[in-house]
Amino acid sequence: MNNKPVAVITGASRGIGRAIAISLASEKFDIAAIARTVESEGMESLAREITAKNVAFFPVGLDIACTDCQDEVVKNILGRYGRIDLLVNNAGVAPLKRNDLLEMTEESYERVMNINLKGPVFFAQRIAREMIYLGRQISDYRPAIIFISSISSTRTSVNRAEYCISKAGLSMASSVFADRLAADNIRVFEIRPGIINTDMTARVKDTYDKLIADGMVPQKRWGYPEDIGRAVASLARGDWDFSTGAIFDISGGLNITRL
Repeated sequence: MNNKPVAVITGASRGIGRAIAISLASEKFDIAAIARTVESEGMESLAREITAKNVAFFPVGLDIACTDCQDEVVKNILGRYGRIDLLVNNAGVAPLKRNDLLEMTEESYERVMNINLKGPVFFAQRIAREMIYLGRQISDYRPAIIFISSISSTRTSVNRAEYCISKAGLSMASSVFADRLAADNIRVFEIRPGIINTDMTARVKDTYDKLIADGMVPQKRWGYPEDIGRAVASLARGDWDFSTGAIFDISGGLNITRL
């Protein structure tokens, strides 16, 4: 069995997932990086960056919405490493088109919910079962699951309602997993990113540039994927061992209730 801790990150080929993978590699986690396809420039460059830190890298192709595919993926990761110490459920999408709530389509709703909520919930369920088993086999095992939700789990956007609903559901998923798994010594956390400079926000960059400059974000800057990566690394190190179920807003102060 691998002696190093192993982190599984979904949506790892770019943006927040990529930054998380790099941060965890710096903490000496071996990495299983999941993306829809492993044959991409993003995954290839991530592999170079991870292996340069003298940890192992395993690229895994998975559409997280395909719940029937998850069992084989988990078996492949365990076959490669023999253990899973950390799951970071990061994969997520925005609606293909921003429509008013009253124009939201069932097709768009189902797509977002399957990727952002259903897939992550059942992936966490599958890996949690393995973590319970591994806890009986590894003496110094300290497993954790982290859900990457969004500030949109508590703030409405009427032109992307399906996204907000999915993230609110993911927030509750984090809570119920934390409750269920606490007795098994599996810590569960939720991270709520704010406005992060990624591909997802690129098409509305000008709008957010103005809003941020006008003070919508108290710290008056964009968030960066590395901000989320550092937060995940802190949780993975065990800095918050007595805080299962905690929510961490990494949003520059957007979580502050202001007049």
